[in-house]
Amino acid sequence: MTTPSLSIANELGRLLQEKKLQLATAESCTGGLIASALCAAENTPAFYGCGFITYTDEAKIRLLEVSAGTIATHTAVSEQAVKEMAAGAQQRSGAHVSLAVSGYAGPEGGEDGTPVGTIWFAWQLPDNTLSTKVKHFDGDSEAIIKQATSYAMGTLIMLLAGYGEARE
Repeated sequence: MTTPSLSIANELGRLLQEKKLQLATAESCTGGLIASALCAAENTPAFYGCGFITYTDEAKIRLLEVSAGTIATHTAVSEQAVKEMAAGAQQRSGAHVSLAVSGYAGPEGGEDGTPVGTIWFAWQLPDNTLSTKVKHFDGDSEAIIKQATSYAMGTLIMLLAGYGEARE
């Protein structure tokens, strides 16, 4: 576990607990590294209950209810796909908040010419506010996955910081 990821996971965990929120994750290219960082954080059960690792298109469709049409039209590495992954993780888990990640960490990019390092993110909050972002990271597969993990959690911290008051 990288120190930056663990420190971000601890900060995210404290914020989720302060706001009395539970998180679910839906990961593809990060392969569970986000879940691993969260599980290494302090008091994990108080804020994290469920993670989906859906590397294949079939897993995204079956476990997160991503539309096969979405994948056929937009690919699994797209804004629409991560939106559906985040919604599916939140719905299937019952969590208040979800984050989803799908991308090309390497060594190859997409068949459609999408370059290695292209990662799509989605974050869904309790009021169903959905934010998305595409980022391009440099480095080998391991470096890209670590950067994506830190970015996913760090951005969720920023989104939650502005979200409502602590829940009663």
